[in-house]
Amino acid sequence: MRAAFSDALVSAAQANPKILLLTGDHGYALFDAFRRACPNQYINCGVAEQNMVGVAAGLARAGFRPVVYGLAAFVPVRVLEQIKIDICYEDLPVMLIGDGAGFVYSHLGASHQSMEDVAVTRPLPGLTILSPADRYEMAATMRLAFDTRGPVYLRMGKSDRGDVHGASLTLAPGKALKVRERNRKIVLIATGSMVHAAVNLVDAGMQADVWSVPSIKPLDTSALRDIGAGAQDIFVLEEHVVVGGLGSCVAESLTDLGTGTPRVHRIGVEDRFSAYCGTYEYLLSEHRLDTPTIRKRIEGILSSSGGVAA
Repeated sequence: MRAAFSDALVSAAQANPKILLLTGDHGYALFDAFRRACPNQYINCGVAEQNMVGVAAGLARAGFRPVVYGLAAFVPVRVLEQIKIDICYEDLPVMLIGDGAGFVYSHLGASHQSMEDVAVTRPLPGLTILSPADRYEMAATMRLAFDTRGPVYLRMGKSDRGDVHGASLTLAPGKALKVRERNRKIVLIATGSMVHAAVNLVDAGMQADVWSVPSIKPLDTSALRDIGAGAQDIFVLEEHVVVGGLGSCVAESLTDLGTGTPRVHRIGVEDRFSAYCGTYEYLLSEHRLDTPTIRKRIEGILSSSGGVAA
């Protein structure tokens, strides 16, 4: 997925010399191809993320199209005020890339694990939030981001869980993508790395439809109405805190649609920090987001409510 990001960025910058890449002293190997192809469009702003966002805002006001890259724990979390005032208030066309979202920087502890980035950016007016699941969604979200006139935050999990789609695709703002179709009464809605987990559950026999949400904001409520039509239970899977993430988006949107909506169950990171450092797989297990535990959680909920998933 990171290779797809690099390819899309290089291609866009070669086609448009106004595209500038700003990094906070990160991503050297990732940007080797960019520096070779577009050396004059690369700016290392150093370990000064707040200043980097201000620089990006000034460049955008001067007619450039800045792409700001950092770890998700720092971009957007550390620089939230600068994003709000310097970029969103002015509705500037700045693309923010938060790499390593979720538990990927597992050994570095809570300072580098980013579980709240969607929750803190969702309220910012005019900010589009994208969260691709594989290389095909990455290419599609990059195209959508460059076609968007205002600010964009793209959440990129550094772990590559493999493809969930079989070919390139086109993404419309707010639209979800159907990945598997097994049972409309049980629906798994996921974003980022958790789409792969949802696909694994269904491919292992769980009877449920799977939808991927690469566009968290905007989120098309009419599309959610169609997904929820006839469903009894919707499970939202995300490598993010359950407060304010995709699960909250889905629950709020379906509530706004009125009566007759399905039950929504949020499966994500609970209201706590990681107890220990360790491997990425270990932290998924600690937070009950590994695939076997997700299956048990879903089956337990359905058993208590009389539903059947397998």
